[in-house]
Amino acid sequence: MEKVLTVVNETGLHARPAGMFVKGASGFKSTVEIEVGGKKVNAKSIMGVMSLGLSKGTEFTLIVNGEDEVQAMEALSEMVESGFGE
Repeated sequence: MEKVLTVVNETGLHARPAGMFVKGASGFKSTVEIEVGGKKVNAKSIMGVMSLGLSKGTEFTLIVNGEDEVQAMEALSEMVESGFGE
């Protein structure tokens, strides 16, 4: 399943929110990927997520596939949409 999300927090996906996102993604059995500008990375890899340099206003596609994909999509989408509590 896929969903297009927009980075809303002022500082973008810097180290702290990227770490939160990776930790959240790693808690699910499903594969979790982020795709932006034709580049796709494993969302369970901090280096992969950080390499995207996602700034405020950037749209990206969250791709989740597996047995707990619905729960993963809901949890990770909420994390992004809430601005990681910032």
